[in-house]
Amino acid sequence: MNSTVITNAKIVNEGKITTGDVWIKGQRIEKIAASIPTQHAHVIDAKGQLLLPGAIDDQVHFREPGLTHKATIKTEARAAVAGGVTSFMEMPNTVPPVFTQQLLEDKYQIAARTALANYSFFMGAGNDNLEEVLKTDITKVCGLKIFMGSSTGNLLVDSPAVLENLFSKFPSLIATHCEDEATILKNTADYKAKYGEGMPVNHHPLIRSEAACFKSSSFAIELAKKHGTRLHILHISTAKETHQFDNNVPLEKKKITAEACVHHLWFNDADYDRLGMLIKWNPAIKTKADQEEILKAVLDDRIDVIATDHAPHTSEEKSKGYFQAPSGGPLIQHSLVAMLEFYHQKKISLEKIVQKMAHNPAILFQIQDRGFIREGYFADLVLVDQASPWTVTKSNVLAKCGWSPFEGNTFQSSVTHTWVSGHLAYADGKFNEQQTGERLLFNRK
Repeated sequence: MNSTVITNAKIVNEGKITTGDVWIKGQRIEKIAASIPTQHAHVIDAKGQLLLPGAIDDQVHFREPGLTHKATIKTEARAAVAGGVTSFMEMPNTVPPVFTQQLLEDKYQIAARTALANYSFFMGAGNDNLEEVLKTDITKVCGLKIFMGSSTGNLLVDSPAVLENLFSKFPSLIATHCEDEATILKNTADYKAKYGEGMPVNHHPLIRSEAACFKSSSFAIELAKKHGTRLHILHISTAKETHQFDNNVPLEKKKITAEACVHHLWFNDADYDRLGMLIKWNPAIKTKADQEEILKAVLDDRIDVIATDHAPHTSEEKSKGYFQAPSGGPLIQHSLVAMLEFYHQKKISLEKIVQKMAHNPAILFQIQDRGFIREGYFADLVLVDQASPWTVTKSNVLAKCGWSPFEGNTFQSSVTHTWVSGHLAYADGKFNEQQTGERLLFNRK
């Protein structure tokens, strides 16, 4: 059985930073103490580096099956692990869309063979698959995804009757993409009439506007309150939306929660001139005021988790004109170091980063035995050298698409080691793929 002691680590966990040792035995954490005897164990001296619980990314698009020219579960899980993300939850807008239990199980089988990180997959909601949706085993599946606005893939659900059925009958967490389709279509027609095919990308946040986002997210919240639904709204992109969420209730008791994504925290609409289609996302990156308020909402707990919406496309696809270039981009390799850059800039604490990227996703989704550095929990751990600068270049981007909106950016921190369910999957730039990740399980009835 694998036995490793990580010594002299600066452990960031559950609102505290302590110095000590962590003993990994098999898949789990055997002991945490100021000092642990190291006989009969492999020893890794952390030398005062940060030891964090692995990040849990609750929103990724790994493109398999059907879109594997962009990405595969294998390639993107490797990028995740190199970035300190030990568990991911992947979305149903693959080809074909995940509208049946068999298609859902097919993705789990691919991950079991190829994913270096731990994994779960959302069931997809369509306009006519309620019977299949209700077969979902909520102890083994992270949740139901509803696209209440069209994005990449044909999964739009905008029928009020269908939404009423889903919100009233699904017994567990519903995650939503909230943008009002009618508003977007009207804005698109107006701007296309004005600019034609030569539409500047900096109008993207005016087409996929604050009004479109707020109308949809407020409707989702109204439905959730009406039916007592467990609702999680993804990728909040506007300041106005953040004020819909409560920060006076413990997360364990919240029925309505929210996610912020790294790109909405890092970029604003001034960056379109520099990065163009590379930062075309749905929902759109919006104003500096929106960017700043989203960070405030993360800090004051209106927003509960930080994720990526990692959604790669090829450089060729991204080089097209506004109406042809797809929305989305790769982020998972750089999400943790980007948030640590905010720590270096004194915008957020280490404890808050760990809370939003590891603890809270585990609490919010009721993940079994993960998200914390605790004895008896799975050893999903990340060792970070916070004084090891490196610059993002095409040559060190691990996503299959081979590019990143962070190219040219220098991060102060580096992920040096990542353990996934006790397995040292990544160390000093090298992968050990002798063992794949585990399927996430959920403490639900």
